[in-house]
Amino acid sequence: MIDLRSDTVTRPTLAMRDAMAAAEVGDDVYGEDPTVNELEALAAGMLGMEAAVFVCSGTQSNLIALLSHCQRGDEYIVGQQAHTYKYEGGGAAVLGGIQPQPLDFRADGTLDLEQVAAAIKPDDIHFAHTRLLCLENTQAGKVLPLAYLQRAREFVDAHGLGLHLDGARAFNAAVKLGQPITAISRYFDTVSICLSKGLGAPVGSLLCGQRDLILRARRWRKVVGGGMRQAGILAAAGIVALKHHVQRLAEDHSTAHRLAEGLAGIPALGVDPSSVETNMVFCWVADADMLALQRHLKAHGILVGTGNPLRLVTHLDITAGDVDKAVAAFGDYFATRREG
Repeated sequence: MIDLRSDTVTRPTLAMRDAMAAAEVGDDVYGEDPTVNELEALAAGMLGMEAAVFVCSGTQSNLIALLSHCQRGDEYIVGQQAHTYKYEGGGAAVLGGIQPQPLDFRADGTLDLEQVAAAIKPDDIHFAHTRLLCLENTQAGKVLPLAYLQRAREFVDAHGLGLHLDGARAFNAAVKLGQPITAISRYFDTVSICLSKGLGAPVGSLLCGQRDLILRARRWRKVVGGGMRQAGILAAAGIVALKHHVQRLAEDHSTAHRLAEGLAGIPALGVDPSSVETNMVFCWVADADMLALQRHLKAHGILVGTGNPLRLVTHLDITAGDVDKAVAAFGDYFATRREG
């Protein structure tokens, strides 16, 4: 199947499987798994941070970051469509008593810092304490400008806030910018990076930051049930991902642009190829039964979601030939509808 639903659907490469099979392991809860320790040191070094902690998912990584920055009755400011607010089960509120204050993203994926300033609560018993600003990069495939990140850092310093990045696809952003990941991570107190999206590992994320914050996060990982034992089997795939799959993300960006260009030639679809910055294509479908379209594509070996706009995501298992097949299948569907 040509699976365009997400970059989470990748299968581990042969190199990953070999590394996993050969991984040296120990008990990570005791800090004794050498492969996990190697992965954490590698990630921290790449991001220019003091430490990192390996966790099972991006949701858990963001959760323990929020729990480490904030206490019960505190607040974090976040985008209305941000993963840390909308798509992680309300974990910060449910498990940490941390209040979210969502704001609308601007078209470029940034938060208006003037609106953020207006949302910061005064020091008054009626209000939660505003402690943290959370950003997301990439946000719906958009890369946050480095100049904006610098302004955000200056802003949180001026207002006494922490700054966390949901960087599930931060390496996509860095590759798009032609910069090392430190060009992004340097502005943040904590950064969550995902190994199981574009980087292609089967499982896992890392929370990176300064040593004291990561020590707190490691404790919270245990509290929320994230302590893993011989996790080096998983960490080995993450090491392969960080060492060998970062620069190849440019291929996914190119494939996504090819997909957008092809779909833009179908009159029933609204696609702007110039808006494709990384590995996501958003496609508006005019007057279509989305379930019927989904069934048609699946019959042709292509998996997509059902939203409108459709979010189509390229990854290391998607080739240029796969994209051409997908474009042809979309074209066939709308040609059949016209004939009918």
